[in-house]
Amino acid sequence: MAKQFYGASEAAKMLGISLDTLRRWDKAGRIETVRDRGNRRIVAADEVRRLRGDTDGPHLSARNRLRGTVSDVRVDGLIAQVELVIDEPARLVAIVTADAVEDLGLKSGMPAAAVVKATSVMVEQP
Repeated sequence: MAKQFYGASEAAKMLGISLDTLRRWDKAGRIETVRDRGNRRIVAADEVRRLRGDTDGPHLSARNRLRGTVSDVRVDGLIAQVELVIDEPARLVAIVTADAVEDLGLKSGMPAAAVVKATSVMVEQP
């Protein structure tokens, strides 16, 4: 039987963040936590899946998703540059093929996510 709740440390590890970041997210309302009988912070498995971007759709082995909004798309021949403003205070620029931009229908102002795996960045439309 799968776990329904994870301890704060275990949830943070699954999300690829520090325990301090999990606590800050809880305080800011970015993550929903509850307290167990010992008053320890716990996180529902569904909440971990939500934050990891797990869906019923196709799955990638990559764990790092940076959600944001497309701020610029530049196409030059076969190559395209997609700029995302990440929801966290960050900015990400990815070089992808022009076909990928067309297939995803990427336009400035639409939501998107950067999926980071090793040294490659893939762009997906949620």
